[in-house]
Amino acid sequence: MAGSTVSGIGSGIDTQAIVKSLVDAQKAPKQAQINTQTLKATTTLSSIGKIQAALDAFRGALATMGKDNSFGGLALKSSDEKVATITAGAGAANGSFNLQVEQLASASKVSTRVYAGGANAVVNPGTTSTKLTITQDGKAHDVSIPPGATLQQVREAINSQFGTAGLSANVMTDASGSRLVITSTKMGVGSDITLSGNSGIDAGYTVVDPPKNAKYVLDGISMESKSNDISDAISGLNIKLVGVSAKDKDSGDLIKTNLSLTTSATALKSGLKGFIDTYNALITAVNAETKVTKNANGTMTAAALTGDASMRALMSSIREEMNALSGNGTMKSLAAFGVTSSQDGGTLSLDDKKWDKAAATNAADLTSIFNGKDGLLARLQTATEPYAKAATGTLAERSKVLSESLTKLKAEQDTLDTRMEALRVSLQDKYNSMDTLVSQLRQQQNNVLGTLNALNNAKNDK
Repeated sequence: MAGSTVSGIGSGIDTQAIVKSLVDAQKAPKQAQINTQTLKATTTLSSIGKIQAALDAFRGALATMGKDNSFGGLALKSSDEKVATITAGAGAANGSFNLQVEQLASASKVSTRVYAGGANAVVNPGTTSTKLTITQDGKAHDVSIPPGATLQQVREAINSQFGTAGLSANVMTDASGSRLVITSTKMGVGSDITLSGNSGIDAGYTVVDPPKNAKYVLDGISMESKSNDISDAISGLNIKLVGVSAKDKDSGDLIKTNLSLTTSATALKSGLKGFIDTYNALITAVNAETKVTKNANGTMTAAALTGDASMRALMSSIREEMNALSGNGTMKSLAAFGVTSSQDGGTLSLDDKKWDKAAATNAADLTSIFNGKDGLLARLQTATEPYAKAATGTLAERSKVLSESLTKLKAEQDTLDTRMEALRVSLQDKYNSMDTLVSQLRQQQNNVLGTLNALNNAKNDK
């Protein structure tokens, strides 16, 4: 037994190595199966997670394009942005409107009496807490004023407790002392702020500014709004009133600010390029998880989702909508506007020359291709929804199954480890018993040989 490691006390045989070899041989087939299945499930789960993230980003971008009217193709202009600015919303269309702003909407503002001691003047000299109640729109906001509280501390309490409700407070100081000024982000008639309670802070408060509605004239029609942000006066057009219109020196009339929306090929092209970038990001992510890579030695390596039926179905649904004709214009396809798809990978690109030619006469047709309930943006949302749903979508369901599979494989690994440990202990016990027996036999052999040697020695002495 030359070359073996001697570890058995009695036998001189490396019993630990024998036990390890037997256990490893017993464990190897099942361990290899678990390792292979775990690796496959882990890489597939990771790939599906990447596709899910890319698809969510794609759908989010589509929703944003619909909301911000990326394909309205409109150039917006206010002739005087010191009076008003404009942004387009869903449904905005070409048009021109004249605006005269008579009065901006304003918030209610009230002031307490003057405290000669300034911002650090104690407003509650008593030994128990008092209460200041600020009421607006019928809702009361109670501020507890602890003993020894200063005017500055009351201001901080109001801002920290009710800032999210739109209330704000500031301390104003002049030569006579300080006062607490309370206002709100809520504007318009009816949003008056009143003070009450038993703190004494409300005693003698004054109204600095009553709340007012915005008053303006739009194309000769007098209107009012409780806010300076107006979204319901003209369909799809958001108007932000910034200042009051100046008066004409001669007539005394308010000068009109022109708000215009015109079709812009430049704006449409920008929207189209944004869509192409968004689409390509999704395609690139899918390609990365489904491609077959050729190695330097000529062999091929498949990605985790190569040949995956769900991925094929997803991309088929998307391409079907991309290739479908839509819109109510003369040009009904993206290809007509110079959008081409690469043969290798399927990413999109824009032929500028073809775009310029199409946009010169039919730029508005692109709007109808993308917008509306039957437009490309809406159809792509519908086509991808079965795959993207957070809990019940195809990708979510597959992730759930794979996660459950990994949990099951972990349990199988634990069971295998437990069983192999039991086998190791059993074999070790058997080899230990064998080693003990060999040791005993060798001892008996030594005893017998010793006796025989003694007898031979005695005979020789005679």
